[in-house]
Amino acid sequence: MIKRTLGQLATMIKVVNDVTKFQDIEIAGVSFDTRLINPGTLFVPLKGDANDGHKYVDTAFEKGAAAVLWQKDVPNPPEHAPVLIVEDTLSALQDLAHSYRKQTSAKVIAITGSNGKTTTKDIVASVFSENYKVHKTDGNFNNHIGLPLTILAMEETTEIAILEMGMSGKGEISLLTRIAQPDAAIITNIGEAHLQDLGSRDAIANAKLEIIEGLPKNGLLIYPGNEPLLVKKISNLKQFNTCTFGETSENDIYAVDITIGEDGSSFVVPGLSDEPFFLSIAGKHNIMNALAAILAAKEFLISPSSIQAGLKSVKLSNMRMEWHDGIKGTRILNDAYNASPTAMRAVISMVENMLEDRAKIVVLGDMLELGDKEVEFHEQIGEGLDPSKIKYVFTYGSLAKNIASGARLHFPEERIFEFEDKEKLINVLKEKIEGNELILFKASRGVKLEEVVNTMVIKNEPKNIY
Repeated sequence: MIKRTLGQLATMIKVVNDVTKFQDIEIAGVSFDTRLINPGTLFVPLKGDANDGHKYVDTAFEKGAAAVLWQKDVPNPPEHAPVLIVEDTLSALQDLAHSYRKQTSAKVIAITGSNGKTTTKDIVASVFSENYKVHKTDGNFNNHIGLPLTILAMEETTEIAILEMGMSGKGEISLLTRIAQPDAAIITNIGEAHLQDLGSRDAIANAKLEIIEGLPKNGLLIYPGNEPLLVKKISNLKQFNTCTFGETSENDIYAVDITIGEDGSSFVVPGLSDEPFFLSIAGKHNIMNALAAILAAKEFLISPSSIQAGLKSVKLSNMRMEWHDGIKGTRILNDAYNASPTAMRAVISMVENMLEDRAKIVVLGDMLELGDKEVEFHEQIGEGLDPSKIKYVFTYGSLAKNIASGARLHFPEERIFEFEDKEKLINVLKEKIEGNELILFKASRGVKLEEVVNTMVIKNEPKNIY
């Protein structure tokens, strides 16, 4: 984590008061949450629409904060206390992270995309950890507050920082990449998430491509070569080195001899190694994420054997491809952290095509932020379900009922159940389970489908590796 004196901080961000008498005080780490204050922390009070962190400055000092930032337009800053007055505390937090990033020797890999950002981050981190000291985004700290905090939590001896960049609208990736100044950037894909805010996939592609604004000349941009929206836009970016991954041989890297099971996926990368790689996460879509990680690893001279070791030991963030042992001998796949049509189709296809003696049940919830076509997108998910591979379809939510409508085109009515009450869903699901089924849970985070998952599992600890 960042460790600096207040005098040094005053050279890293614009401070409008005189901090001379406090200049030798040292801070260690930064937080905007008083619950996370440790002795020596710099507390950053943020002003929001509903709350103002300045109200908690006294609490921060009581818990051991070494110093605080204070926004200039907020009256009555503490007297005779180590306070750094700034024009805007959020901007100061972002400027501090940018300055700290430039003071370290870490190489930064930035990751964005409509789906798979967090999984790709976890894969890249696992692979790079075989050769380097790695720091990565924790959880979903991938926005205008979380990314600066991630950078400031990085040890100064970090060699590789892997930073996830999320967005909900235009301009957000631009801000994040300018703070982080990445050496390499990965775009995982262009999906339908954020259509509600951006209006079209083309606009989403433009928003994701903002990531190049922080890349240096000759920086590396890794992207899916089978995505026409990106291929067209990136073809004229001659100032960057570009590499593509995908399903076909036209890409710089692609996979063949793919085998997918519950315990993971194996595949061969032509031209890299004759030996198959094993990724400890199931699903063809995750092989695509692994290919992006392999391209980044090649750029940093990581050997095929180290790549293999890293892929075998990937640990995913919570509620992403979590395997649980469930009631009545079932296996439960909780992938309910987020959902979009692309991501939902991918995980359903994976489950449908798993070769095992288990009947399969899908529990699918609302996909949010899809804009005007949200009903159509849900219906298409239902239409795409294979009745020869899926025993029962359960839906939860006012939008997900359209998945049920789509499924009715080729599923018998007695195999489809739609709910807007979780207790009723749980009761019927438990009634229909005969034993040994594989049950997939997938929905947007706001649906909180894990509340249903928790009633079905018999072990507390999730498993990413079966």
